[in-house]
Amino acid sequence: MEFRRTAFLVVAVGVVCACTAGPEDGSQLSTTRTGSSGVNSTVTDGLEAPWSIAFHGATALVSERDSGRILEIGSGGTQHEVGVIDGVQAVGEGGLLGIAVRDGQLFAYYTAADDNRIERFDLTGVPGSLQLGSGTTILTGLPAATNHNGGRIAFGPDGMLYATVGDAGNRAAAQDRAAFAGKILRMTPDGKAPADNPIPGSLVYSYGHRNPQGITWAPDGRMFASEFGQNTWDELNLIQPGGNYGWPEVEGLAGRAGFIDPVQQWKPSEASPSGMTIIDGSVYIANLRGERLRQIPLDNLTHSTEHLVGEYGRLRDVAVAPDSSLWLLTNNTDGRGDPAAGDDRIVRLPIDR
Repeated sequence: MEFRRTAFLVVAVGVVCACTAGPEDGSQLSTTRTGSSGVNSTVTDGLEAPWSIAFHGATALVSERDSGRILEIGSGGTQHEVGVIDGVQAVGEGGLLGIAVRDGQLFAYYTAADDNRIERFDLTGVPGSLQLGSGTTILTGLPAATNHNGGRIAFGPDGMLYATVGDAGNRAAAQDRAAFAGKILRMTPDGKAPADNPIPGSLVYSYGHRNPQGITWAPDGRMFASEFGQNTWDELNLIQPGGNYGWPEVEGLAGRAGFIDPVQQWKPSEASPSGMTIIDGSVYIANLRGERLRQIPLDNLTHSTEHLVGEYGRLRDVAVAPDSSLWLLTNNTDGRGDPAAGDDRIVRLPIDR
C-alpha cells in the first residue's frame, strides 16, 4: 500500500538509515523519507488550534483547543459549529483536546479550572446541522497543567473507552499506580472500571508514561501508543495490560528488567508524535515538531517511512475517513508553529488499495 501520486518527488532517495543500533545509540529501525507531488487536497482551512478529528458516520467532527468549539466539516469544506463546551480552560497545552464518537454520543477530554475531565454529550440533529446536546461528566480528577496533559481518547475494539493522561509535570506520579498521572486509562462509556482491568477496581491500564498523545489498534487487537519523551527519545509503544513503560526511570530503549521498551524511538526534533491511526497494514503517526507523517508497517515494527516532511508544518492528528483516505490535521496556530496562509487545515491524502 502506498500513497497515490501523479508525479512522485523523492526528497531523499532510498534508505536514509538502515541501523542495527542498540539501546545506547538508537532503536533498531530503517527510515525512508519521501515527499509528495501536490495531489493531496485541502478539505477545509481556517481552523484555530485544532486538536482532534472524529467521525460520526460519514461526518467529520473537529475539536479546537482554545475556543472549546466542536466543528462539523461538511462537503466542500464548510464548517458548522456543533457547540461550545462550557468550562474549558485553555492554558498552555490545555483546553479542549481529544474527542471520540460512539452510538450518537460525543466524548470530549478537556481541561477545566482544576483538572482534566471527560464528558459525554448527545449529538442531535442531522448531518449538516448537528448540535451538541446535554452533557454528562463521566470522569474528573485527571491531573492538569500548562503542559503534559495527554488528552487522546478512543474506543477500542472491546467497546471500552481509553484515555491517555500525561504526568502534568509530576514525574514520580507516573510510577504510582494509584495516581492518574502518566497513565493510559480504560473505562466503560460511563467512566467505570471494567471488571477485567489489570488492577482490580482501577481505571489504570498501563503506567510509566510521560505524555502519551496517540492510541490505535491493529486488526489483530494489538494496541499502540505514541509518547513524547523529554530530551532524548520519543516513543512508539506496544501496550500490554498492566505494563510499566518506565517514565521517569527510563526514556526510550533501556533493556532494564521491569520496564517495557518501545518498539521504536526517535529524536524529539524528528518526531513529537501525537495522533495516530492504522490502515492497510501500517501505523500512521502525525508529528508536531518533526513536521512529518510517519508510517510503520505492522509486520516490521522496526521500519519507518517518513512522508510530507516539512510540507504542512506541525501535524497534530491523523484519521481514516469513511472513503479510506487519510485526513491530516495541521497544528500551526497553537502558539508553537509558523502559520501559513489558511492555517490550520485538514489535508486529505488518497491511498492506493
